[in-house]
Amino acid sequence: MEARAWVEVDLGALLQNHRLLRERAGQEVIPVLKADAYGHGAPPIARFLEGKGVGRFAVATLAEGRALRQGGVRGEVLVLGSLHPLEAEEALRWGLTPSLSTLEAAEALAQRARTLGLLPRAHLKVDTGMNRVGFPWEEALPALRAVEALGVRVEGVYSHLATAGEDEAFVEVQRRRFQEVRAALGEGYFYHLENSMGLLLHGGENARVGLALYGLVPGFGLRPVLRILARPTLVKRLRPGDRVGYGGEYVARGGEWLATLPVGYADGLPRGAVGFVRGPGGELCPVAGRISMDQTTVLLPGPVGLEAVFEVLSPDFGPTGLLSWAEARGTIPYEVAVHLSRRLPRRYLLEGEVLEEVG
Repeated sequence: MEARAWVEVDLGALLQNHRLLRERAGQEVIPVLKADAYGHGAPPIARFLEGKGVGRFAVATLAEGRALRQGGVRGEVLVLGSLHPLEAEEALRWGLTPSLSTLEAAEALAQRARTLGLLPRAHLKVDTGMNRVGFPWEEALPALRAVEALGVRVEGVYSHLATAGEDEAFVEVQRRRFQEVRAALGEGYFYHLENSMGLLLHGGENARVGLALYGLVPGFGLRPVLRILARPTLVKRLRPGDRVGYGGEYVARGGEWLATLPVGYADGLPRGAVGFVRGPGGELCPVAGRISMDQTTVLLPGPVGLEAVFEVLSPDFGPTGLLSWAEARGTIPYEVAVHLSRRLPRRYLLEGEVLEEVG
């Protein structure tokens, strides 16, 4: 693949993160691949992890689950978004494991399964305090009995922590409620509660990991796995008074070298932010003027050829990493990650070797 700008995903770092998280969990960690694996590319990530023995994945929507199946993923795909009755047939046809939060959805799943001659399988979502979806935790046992009476095989029961890393007192409230649910329902089900922050801060038996898997949580020995690279489309020397970009905000003193990189805010860069990219020699190159939709101009310490490679986004939390981008946007690193443009081709590398290219 020849490209002037592209994304690289370090599968070795991803695997290291997965192993570290697996060590913290008492039993299983479920890779969460929603939002195209937080911008990293869900099917390639899932295929790689499945080849390393991972047998269960989680997504947010049926469409995301369907994309994994179409991408050749054979393991269990749990759809975390609460099943709507209208989605029952599609979940069954693609062999996905839906989450049930209502009896209406369970009835639809059971009815469509009978029509298709398929076994309906699901996880029961229990609301322990987040108040988005799920059966009320106090009603978990009658809900389970009602769902199973319909002929649905409930294989797992789970809830979601609302304040891990923020309000630990409420985390403990949720954990206590979930333990009461487990005591009432008994063993024989796959119980999972912890998310990335819950697992990292306190450990846990089973966990669903998204942010931590991709190294989007600073510290804990995790490594960000994604970077964006670009080659300049133009390198020039500025004259005194030359203005750069929309609004002409940067005014040259004269003699500066300027490179135009073919990436912009349509690719996920924070528009209007004062920032840096890393030059071919590892030097920090400040952005000159406004970031455009498709292009970014940076100042150089000296001239470079068009074959030079710049690191627009680094796999770290420094001045060219996701944390810096997030701060420029006034948001969180994983919101930046999920908005990385799919028009940038992806390369998936393991120990420096390209295993797969997409786009």
